Amino acid sequence: MTGWRTLFYKEVLRFWKVSFQTVAAPVLTAVLYLLIFGHVLEDHVKVYDRLSYTAFLVPGLVMMSLLQNAFANSSSSLIQSKIMGSLVFVLLTPLSHWAWFMAYVGSSVLRGLLVGLGVFIVTLAFARPEFAAPPWIVVFALLGAALLGTLGIIAGLWADKFDQMAAFQNFIIVPMTFLSGVFYSIQSLPPFWQKVSHLNPFFYMIDGFRYGFFGQSDASPWLSLAIVGTAWLAVSALAVHLLRTGYKIRN
Repeated sequence: MTGWRTLFYKEVLRFWKVSFQTVAAPVLTAVLYLLIFGHVLEDHVKVYDRLSYTAFLVPGLVMMSLLQNAFANSSSSLIQSKIMGSLVFVLLTPLSHWAWFMAYVGSSVLRGLLVGLGVFIVTLAFARPEFAAPPWIVVFALLGAALLGTLGIIAGLWADKFDQMAAFQNFIIVPMTFLSGVFYSIQSLPPFWQKVSHLNPFFYMIDGFRYGFFGQSDASPWLSLAIVGTAWLAVSALAVHLLRTGYKIRN
């Protein structure tokens, strides 16, 4: 237990030492989204026939910030360690692949939750959210952060340089996040694009998270839980396998 806790502490300390960049900056970005989209669309968009657009937007922005920062934590840590050569000091320890997995995913979950909580607290000044089903909020926040933290491990192991990591984030993570219903309900889309949205696992994370606030969603929360849970198990199996075999780090 001491080994993975030490690595976990090291990873937490890594992002907390620059918390102005890793925590405060994403909160500011989310608030700017809220100010711009909320101001422009507040009087023109109604969701679920009773919610203001700003209130609808808050959970989506919280979850989007949580997911993106959970991914950024593990992926940036691994790619920086590989390029700077400091990863060798972790490789010299007798840590198992499970210890690596728990430490990197755990620190990613913590960073994602801190950013999400920061966004939520700041947005209280603009909208008072409901709490229709709080357990769903907690479940999808933890599961979503764990899934993206695990994806970050895979991306960090795969990438050999910052360009590759930027491509992974800009062409996969960011588009899937923005097209998951953060800024809109998929019920407002044409039938074809609704079907396309249902193929995006990020949609189920955000939709299930939003259900915890309003008790309404575009898909059943149980379906969302099953899809997100299955996706995390599959991605975790791949990440653990790559860590066990030392993919691109034990050459």
